[in-house]
Amino acid sequence: MEKLRRLVNQIAHTPPSQRQSYLSPLQLSLIPLLSFASSLYKLALYLRYHLYHWGVFRQHRLPVPVISVGNLTWGGNGKTPMVDFVSLWLANSGISPLILTRGYGGGDEAKMLQRHLFGTSAKIGVGANRAATAACFLERYGYIDPHHGTCFERLGSDPKMGTHLNSDKIGVAILDDGMQHLSLWRDLEIVMVNGMVPWGNHQLLPLGSLREPLTALSRADVVVVNHADLVSEQNIKAIELMIQNIKESLPIFFTRMAPSYFFSVGNSSCKLPLRAVHNRVILCVSAIGFANAFVQGIEKIGSLHVDHLDFSDHHLFQTEDIEMIRLRLQKLQANFDSKPIVVITEKDYDREPEILNHLDPFEVLVLSSQLQIIPRKGCTEDSYKKLLRHLLEVKFSGLQMT
Repeated sequence: MEKLRRLVNQIAHTPPSQRQSYLSPLQLSLIPLLSFASSLYKLALYLRYHLYHWGVFRQHRLPVPVISVGNLTWGGNGKTPMVDFVSLWLANSGISPLILTRGYGGGDEAKMLQRHLFGTSAKIGVGANRAATAACFLERYGYIDPHHGTCFERLGSDPKMGTHLNSDKIGVAILDDGMQHLSLWRDLEIVMVNGMVPWGNHQLLPLGSLREPLTALSRADVVVVNHADLVSEQNIKAIELMIQNIKESLPIFFTRMAPSYFFSVGNSSCKLPLRAVHNRVILCVSAIGFANAFVQGIEKIGSLHVDHLDFSDHHLFQTEDIEMIRLRLQKLQANFDSKPIVVITEKDYDREPEILNHLDPFEVLVLSSQLQIIPRKGCTEDSYKKLLRHLLEVKFSGLQMT
């Protein structure tokens, strides 16, 4: 199954004009079947969207503002880091956020968010039925009436004052991976785009990586292009043009994943500086949506040599995977006469940390990264927060930015 996923993933990111050159005969033979499945998927999308539009399917509305953070393509777009970023901003401003996540793939995103947001007023609800999950949390903690102007005025306050203003009552709900979750009404739609492979081969699943047609960007309130630091200026301009052709007035921001520190498997409280891997041989092991950005980030830190083993998104490591990793480590040690270090992402650590202990005596480090907004054309972190605040105010109180 893992091998099939890799084959299909390569098809999804190969432009039709390059298929004959880059795809194997087996992959080429799969294209007619995948194309037919994509046609069925497109029909299902159309029917589902219109059933909600016509009111046949019910859309639940929460008594607090709902911010959706989603994407158009599978994996690696930075949805969860953006949820982390927005949640921390809200919590530091004295507004308690409720994060609603489905808990897919062992709940790795939820575990990572719990660690990052520990000690704040943020709450995390895990469950496929996010309306029901939200109802339970709202009943337990209560909520702040968003129609009171003072609610969003807090977002303009000094972050250091957040702890004094803090309330245990829920002020905002945040949908992690929420763009296609139509059963819950959202007031603000943030769409994340992977700048390194923004649209794949421009085809819908499973032939391509698009979960919806590109025209779905018209529903967005703001688009954020992640990994923009790893993309050429020419490609950045092409992404901007594509987005503006769909919705000219759509604000576009740019972000990167900034490595912060390492921690050892089994001891997440002990932070190690990035220089811990300087001039060392590194094996990056990951089962995330887009491993290239992770590997390139490690290469920039200053390691002697970086190798990598990539698995499909949310893959659970098995005994045979550990053996494969161990063999690669032994080969690297023989080639460089130096004991290599395994570096994994936080999502991989949170999925199943215990199995990584079987790599002993090789050291396993976990890279912790934070999403940062890259200033471009006047779009900064401050202007991004002001825009979100303004959009929420317009939705609920009609106030204009001061």
